[in-house]
Amino acid sequence: MLISAAALLSSLVPAFSQDGAESLYSPYSVFGIGDLYRQGNAYSNSMAGVGIAGRNSRFINLLNPASVTARDTLSVMFDMGLSSDNRVFRQNDIKSANNTLNINNFSMSFPIMGKTAMQISLMPYSSVGYNYSYSVDDPALIAQTGYVNYTASGNGSIYQLSAAIGTRLFRRLSVGVEGIYYFGNIDKDCVMSTASSSHRSLNNGYTMQINAFAGKVGLQYEQPVGNMKMTVGATYRTAARLKGYVTDYKYATISNMVDTLSYRVDTLSRGSSVRTASEIGIGISLRMPDKWMAEVNYTFSDWAGTSMDSTPGFANNGNASFSTTYSQSLRAGFEYIPNRNDLRYYFRTCSYRGGIYYEKAYYKLDCNTVNSYGVTLGMTLPVFRWYNGLSIGLDLGQRGSRKAEMTKENYFQISVGFNIHDLWFIKPRYE
Repeated sequence: MLISAAALLSSLVPAFSQDGAESLYSPYSVFGIGDLYRQGNAYSNSMAGVGIAGRNSRFINLLNPASVTARDTLSVMFDMGLSSDNRVFRQNDIKSANNTLNINNFSMSFPIMGKTAMQISLMPYSSVGYNYSYSVDDPALIAQTGYVNYTASGNGSIYQLSAAIGTRLFRRLSVGVEGIYYFGNIDKDCVMSTASSSHRSLNNGYTMQINAFAGKVGLQYEQPVGNMKMTVGATYRTAARLKGYVTDYKYATISNMVDTLSYRVDTLSRGSSVRTASEIGIGISLRMPDKWMAEVNYTFSDWAGTSMDSTPGFANNGNASFSTTYSQSLRAGFEYIPNRNDLRYYFRTCSYRGGIYYEKAYYKLDCNTVNSYGVTLGMTLPVFRWYNGLSIGLDLGQRGSRKAEMTKENYFQISVGFNIHDLWFIKPRYE
């Protein structure tokens, strides 16, 4: 089982990596390690990303390793997701739009023995994708060199490969631990070109190859409340010191000649203090089995001491002043099933979901916070037998504002998840 899972996930790594350049498009991704992906799948994302206190034997929960114990004893589950990201950007009187389509996650969960189970997953952690240009309007400079134009572009992603194991310590208490490996490449480039053929164009940028290890622990405690069940959950993700290389380059071109001005490779693992931040999350849920569920989550992460705002390649990009700060999120989601066993009306057996959320980014731009908020909707369509289903999630939200010359993003995201469920290790009664 473990060998098959490892072989399957390793075959998916190139599929994730080759789409890295198109995995996201946002001018906010120019800073730090880019935009942090909302962890989870179509199931959790359709409920605003909750799951710290979520326990459901029909779906894989990627937010709390302790939830892997919420399962049928012999069940094996797979989850694969796709996402479409559609964004509209506005800054002053400028407006633009962009669309991307990507593989969002692949995960599998299976029992080990008794009350212990395991989960393996591969998904993006952060992504960089931008391309913008601007011109210098200084009359004195234009008189000497002609028009000067700057074009900045960036692409790449950091992925996370994780393996989690969870067990029930007591009847109502489940705990889990998760090992996480981050890896990926990020390229950031800026070109200064002039209208005069007698002046050289300058090209400078950074190429980053990053890897790191982190861990995550989680727990969930269930408490009956009449016919309902209340679950309290908590998670802690450790910080990860980034290793790898940052290549800082600068060269000039004129006609067909290229002159290398500087080329330096820094090894992050040698005395580097650049790291991701640790994160703590808490959640509480209340559910009526096979009928409805409501959950609220809060997460907090302090990025102020991660050194990203003072390290070349992570910090000095774009025109705005970039500084790291603490990030936090508040999410609330619900699920409702009219009648899971209805034999007459198919849509009464479907699961319907919704949620609202607020997020504060891990950085400030020119001392301004960058906030996001939105609403989510979704449903799961049962397919064939067992718990197989097709999950669809919608996310309509906004990030930033048009104040202080910031960029306002309106986005519409569609996520599709394929939930595959089967029973393994069943011994035949007759031969």
